[in-house]
Amino acid sequence: MQTAVTPAATRPAVAAAVRYKIDPTHASAQFRVRHLMVSNVRGELGEVTGQVVLDPEAPSRSEVTASIDVTAINTRNPDRDAHLRSPDFLDTASHPALTFRSTSVRPAGRGAFQVDGELTIRGTARPATLAVEVSDEIKDPWGNLKRGVQATARLDRKEWGLTWNAVVEGGGILVGDAVEVTIEAELVRA
Repeated sequence: MQTAVTPAATRPAVAAAVRYKIDPTHASAQFRVRHLMVSNVRGELGEVTGQVVLDPEAPSRSEVTASIDVTAINTRNPDRDAHLRSPDFLDTASHPALTFRSTSVRPAGRGAFQVDGELTIRGTARPATLAVEVSDEIKDPWGNLKRGVQATARLDRKEWGLTWNAVVEGGGILVGDAVEVTIEAELVRA
């Protein structure tokens, strides 16, 4: 009995990890936090940079690194923005960026992933999990291969030392503890 040998040219191709860069001109980071326990304040952070190594066939071999400029925080209120940049909150003079480095990537459905990692805010590194959705790859009009990505997380700001608050009449607080963060970006194949 002979064993059939499949020539390399006819074997199915094995997908390899693909490296992408975050396109900072097509990336944004927003946040939302409760204010006076009755409404939400929304804001935007500055430039988002980084890279993603995506292996759709073996997500555990995927990697994410990202940095977000927090000096450009904008809530459409200059006094509030100055307070958020101060040592009471982000202390942007000493810590101008927050960073994220993945430690594991798990599939969570078609085009969806749970990305665990280390998030550093104001010099404090703590575990954080991002829920990430990744689009299929497309070719733009200039021949670049791109994917879209959206990452969301719900963070307790106190875990990163952002503890400033004030009690308001009636016993409520000025700033909620939970912060919802959303990052949207285009990834360009490197």
